[in-house]
Amino acid sequence: MKNIISDLNKAFENRVRLGIMSILMVHDDVDFNTIKETLNLTDGNLASHLKALESIEYISMNKEFVGRKPRTSYSASEPGKLAFKSHLNALEKLIQGG
Repeated sequence: MKNIISDLNKAFENRVRLGIMSILMVHDDVDFNTIKETLNLTDGNLASHLKALESIEYISMNKEFVGRKPRTSYSASEPGKLAFKSHLNALEKLIQGG
């Protein structure tokens, strides 16, 4: 019998990363402060999780200036979207008993 948790993606085991990807799946791009406030995180905590997801190319970052203020936003990459959907499907199978 196949191990039913083997299809779960380790990148999404952490609740913060799960939250980040959930937000990015329903929005084209989201700025750093919006993610931080939505998930009630500190700058450092959020930055470390964003960096981890960026390093495996599940998200991409965009820096721009709005007026004179810098704005950093994030979006889910195509590989990230596919990986997250696959993770959700694996969770669904797990919940349904394999």
